[in-house]
Amino acid sequence: MNLSLIVPVYNEQENLPMLFKAIDQTMHSLGKTWEVVFVDDGSRDDSLSILKQQAEKDPEHVRVISFRRNFGQTAAIAAGLDHSQGDIIILLDADMQNDPADIPMLLAKLDEGYDLVSGWRKNRKDNALTRNFPSMLANKLISWVTGVELHDYGCTLKAYRRPVLEGFRLYGEMHRFIPVFANSVGARITEVIVNHHPRRFGKTKYGLERTVKVILDLFTVKFLISYASKPIYLFGGTGMGLMVISAIIMAYLFVRRIFFLVTVTGSPLFQTSVMFFILGFQSMLMGLIAELLVRTYHESQRKPTYTVRTRINLDEND
Repeated sequence: MNLSLIVPVYNEQENLPMLFKAIDQTMHSLGKTWEVVFVDDGSRDDSLSILKQQAEKDPEHVRVISFRRNFGQTAAIAAGLDHSQGDIIILLDADMQNDPADIPMLLAKLDEGYDLVSGWRKNRKDNALTRNFPSMLANKLISWVTGVELHDYGCTLKAYRRPVLEGFRLYGEMHRFIPVFANSVGARITEVIVNHHPRRFGKTKYGLERTVKVILDLFTVKFLISYASKPIYLFGGTGMGLMVISAIIMAYLFVRRIFFLVTVTGSPLFQTSVMFFILGFQSMLMGLIAELLVRTYHESQRKPTYTVRTRINLDEND
């Protein structure tokens, strides 16, 4: 199988017939073997029935997964990845705001040697105040924190080589950070401008609260990318910082005691210094425990601490 499209679906009954037609026209023009995996994320309308009908019409290309309830877009994408077979994975929204006609352009970029091609909705057709502006701020924040420079993390339309999606699992609302995880295993990433259409049917599933979730998820991603393999750098560094502050406060108290005869133990700064020292020591101990957990994880799972792009004169199983 050359290509696998993964399409999360949630209450998109009006858009699905147009989506089927657009996908069919684009994919048949490519001359490659392909499949499209629709993941119904607990839709409450007739989306699942429409998907079943399409699967009966085109059993060669259409696969359908149906969740028991709504688990969210990240879970839908993870299920699609688990049940797809293609060497190249393309993610696509079901609301027809992404244009399947852009898929050949993404594939052409992959052929230039990239591992991940991300869509950029430069001329986005959403509400400027409630969608576009918060998204712009979130994209800048993510790029700054992670070091992966993309204009549009929220654009679902992306193409991946399957190897860069292996080695990590998707949880919560982490789908928008897939490029960050892919970058951590050495993926070559680029971005192309794609079409974006106004939503014709249904309503958006996201609001301003999504920005808050992005910021909270960013803390998790930063920890996983920067400190998951060496947690002592985070916990130990924090602990040492707190202990240094404790030492500075204590030195100040002793200088004040010697030169100005001010009692040490009677000052609130003394209790603050002791508290910082204890917190710093505990943080360092937590870092050591985390180091043991990481080593146990890698050794028990036989999970390598590196990723290989190519092998020369070596068997792939070596």
